[in-house]
Amino acid sequence: MTFRPEETVRTRARLREIIPEQDSVRVLQKDLDRLNRVARDFIALSPFLVLATSGRRGRVSVSPRGDRPGFVEVHDDRTLLIPDRLGNQRLDCFENILDDPRVGLIFLVPGHPETLRISGTAAIVRDSAAQARLAHGGREPALILAVRAEQVFMHCAKAFLRSRLWQAETWPARRTAPSLAQWVSEAVPSELTEAEIQEIHDEDAATRLY
Repeated sequence: MTFRPEETVRTRARLREIIPEQDSVRVLQKDLDRLNRVARDFIALSPFLVLATSGRRGRVSVSPRGDRPGFVEVHDDRTLLIPDRLGNQRLDCFENILDDPRVGLIFLVPGHPETLRISGTAAIVRDSAAQARLAHGGREPALILAVRAEQVFMHCAKAFLRSRLWQAETWPARRTAPSLAQWVSEAVPSELTEAEIQEIHDEDAATRLY
């Protein structure tokens, strides 16, 4: 059945008619154009971020990036260096950045209800000194994403409070959530069984982290 909404909001005026701007100065003026001490401290504790990009052909990508806390280097008050660890090698985000350098980042700290949001521009770089600093176990990242911050602010806790994301008693049993192996089994024609696909993914996760 086709979804036919009663109204599609098409203007900022209508949007703000429905949800008015808040009068609080703290809310309206909380954005910075650089990484202050609070942002640096948050990034140092964060083992996980989400990267959003958009290409000129309209392809949007949102990609998770994770490693040990502090894996992202704050090079200066405007620049972040994010090592590119081993993944699925699709490179959706990197290909988008070649088209359009604008990016959005959300940093998370486990158990913490607030997030750090950063938007700016990114470049895909190679630099021997930076790659050496961002190495893990002697293995250097082949590429680094250098992000120049243009908007930095902390986001409130409401989404995490509503979702109860960090409350372990609300988590589903691990194997009840659909797995990547299930997705591949459903979406990609193959002679492999779901169990065999899962074994391949488990082996990959165990041996190709860095």
